[in-house]
Amino acid sequence: MIRRKIKDAMFQLGAVDWDRRLFDSLIPLPDGTSYNAYLIQGSEKTALLDTVDPAKTDIIMEQLADVAEVDYIVAHHAEQDHSGSIPHILAKYPDATVLASPKCKQMLIDHLHLPENKIKTVSDGETISLGSHTLEFVHTPWVHWPETMCTYVREEKALFSCDLFGAHLATSDLFAQDDERVYEAAKRYYAEIMMPFRSIIRKNIDKLSLLPIDIICPSHGPAYIHPPFILDAYKDWISETPKNSLVVAYISMHNSTRILVDRLVSSCASKGIFVQQFDLSVTDVGKLAIALVDAATIVLGTPTVHVGAHPHVLNAANLANALRPKLKFASVIGSYGWATKAVEQIASAIGALKVEIIPPVLCKGQPLPHDLDAIENLANGIYDRHRNAGLLI
Repeated sequence: MIRRKIKDAMFQLGAVDWDRRLFDSLIPLPDGTSYNAYLIQGSEKTALLDTVDPAKTDIIMEQLADVAEVDYIVAHHAEQDHSGSIPHILAKYPDATVLASPKCKQMLIDHLHLPENKIKTVSDGETISLGSHTLEFVHTPWVHWPETMCTYVREEKALFSCDLFGAHLATSDLFAQDDERVYEAAKRYYAEIMMPFRSIIRKNIDKLSLLPIDIICPSHGPAYIHPPFILDAYKDWISETPKNSLVVAYISMHNSTRILVDRLVSSCASKGIFVQQFDLSVTDVGKLAIALVDAATIVLGTPTVHVGAHPHVLNAANLANALRPKLKFASVIGSYGWATKAVEQIASAIGALKVEIIPPVLCKGQPLPHDLDAIENLANGIYDRHRNAGLLI
């Protein structure tokens, strides 16, 4: 990957990681990712905004081979995929100063063992001149760590947003095309990483909305030369109003739970509820996270395993609990052989969610007609709640 021009004196550096398929040993990356850094060569001074994952250090060092001086290294975020190469950059440019928020300074010392005297803290709204370009630092805490910030270049109306508005997407496109591929990658990124902080993100976006922005350059994925594309998407995702959407996530070992799931999905769909169904034995959890962004209701379907819920279903419950989507309602359906504590386990696992628990439906063995009638009642209950919440058109 070569250094690429964004605007006069502004360049994208970094690496496209085409083959990476897992992030933080946890998050699936079906489309790879990128680690974006940016070089701004002002008339008097030069700044490097972020670096790259340590595994790609050789690439950014090659991109900087003909850059004689870097005066400032801006660390928006201490996580290693952005700051991990700073020690190598400092070795090449020993006179450079690292600029970071006060919280980020200590994290850079803790995580990367950077010398304290190489780091200068910048306050919210502080500016530094490069001569022809002015860097304004905007603190955006909890997007998605407590120390994060953005940089705004006034002369170009350019926002360098680090993880905010990012997308795990390996692409040769420098600028985002307003298409479904970019939208889904950005939504997946939001769902898996940003969603737990949506109330704080809302405040940060309100702060950023005071700035005239012509281009957004995140640290993952392509840049946005049509900012409303991603800004409007985020405003939708971070709102507190869900859509008329039901997520059904389940496991079925001997088909009993599957029969209940099929009946529930069919009945809810016939009532005009948008349903997304996930077999947790094969589901990409990122797809489940994306579905949870908009969902009003989740129903978890589980057989009983040693008196408890199936481990995959508990994992899904824990995921929803950690991501804290704007769900309003939840329920459990499933089957058991002789005894079960599945409902109690799942209710405990989603304890952080502010949801109304709709009475569950559990059947002993294969479902009987009265069990299917109970599923119809559950579907009616979901419909009534969506209607009363004003979600049905």
